[in-house]
This record gives sequence, C-alpha cells and structure tokens, in this order.
Amino acid sequence: MAGRPRSASGAVDPERRLAELGLVLPAAPKPVASYLPAVQSGMWLFVSGMLPFHNGVVLHQGRLGDAVTVEQGAAAARQAVLNGLAVVADAAGSLRRVGRVVRMTGYVASTPDFHQQPAVMNGASDLLAALFGERGRHSRVAVGVAVLPLNASVELDLIVELTPGPSRRRPRSGV
Repeated sequence: MAGRPRSASGAVDPERRLAELGLVLPAAPKPVASYLPAVQSGMWLFVSGMLPFHNGVVLHQGRLGDAVTVEQGAAAARQAVLNGLAVVADAAGSLRRVGRVVRMTGYVASTPDFHQQPAVMNGASDLLAALFGERGRHSRVAVGVAVLPLNASVELDLIVELTPGPSRRRPRSGV
C-alpha cells in the first residue's frame, strides 16, 4: 500500500484517502422510517440499511437486468457505502476510529435472470478497501431481491468494529 496516506500508527488514514480520491463524505442521511441510523454495542457499530442518496435523490432507481446497468449499480453501491460511512463518522466522531469493517450485506434489486449481484456490490467493497486498506476488507453477502425501498437499485448495511476513543453523538431534535 505504498503511497497511501497513513496515520501516526502506520494505518491507512481513511479521511485523507477520501480527499485523495476526490470524494467528500456526505451528511449522514436521516432515517426514512422508524429506526436508528446506527446502534453501538461495546466497540461494535451496526449501521442500518443505506440507500444510494445523493443530494436528496436516490441514484439509479430500478432493477438490475432491466433499467439499471452493472456499472450504474456499482456507482449506486459506492454512494450507499459513502452514506453508511457518513453515519459511522457521525456516530464514532471520525472514520479514523474504524478498527475494521467486519461485514457488509448488500441487496440488489434484480430481475430473475440477473446474476451479477457480486459485481454490483464490488462498487462498495472496492471503496472500503481503498479507504481503509486491509482494515476495509470484509466478509460480505450480496443477494438479489425483487424490490427495495424508494425503488432503489441497491441497499447495504455495515458492521464495523471501532477503536477506543470519544464518540461524537450529535443531539437529536424532535425524537
């Protein structure tokens, strides 16, 4: 991993990598129903299902094998994982607190004859590896489903192990 920005501990610095890749972490998306964006139990952070919202709009709506290409699906998965990482940063205080991305479950809205769900979810998996190095390599499930909320082409959730440090839980209003 020569050339990747590293923290004082020698680990890849995900926040510097974001900037190096020309990416900006979006604001953590608000839940669209009755659930929490993330729940922390000990050092584990469980991130709820993330849709590929970009500027308030769901990217690449529809089903793979029909209206959405593999490339568009991979771009949607990449946006969904950026949204998930925004939730992680919000809950943990910084992406630097991620000790390991443990698992990602990816759901791909697909026609019955579409069989490239893993290729679609690589859009998210590859970004996690690029941002966190070895700590971003994770176990994964990629499944095809008939339909997703808001006609999204992909949805994913994450399980992340955090390192010790202060959390930055923002106060919630109206909850």
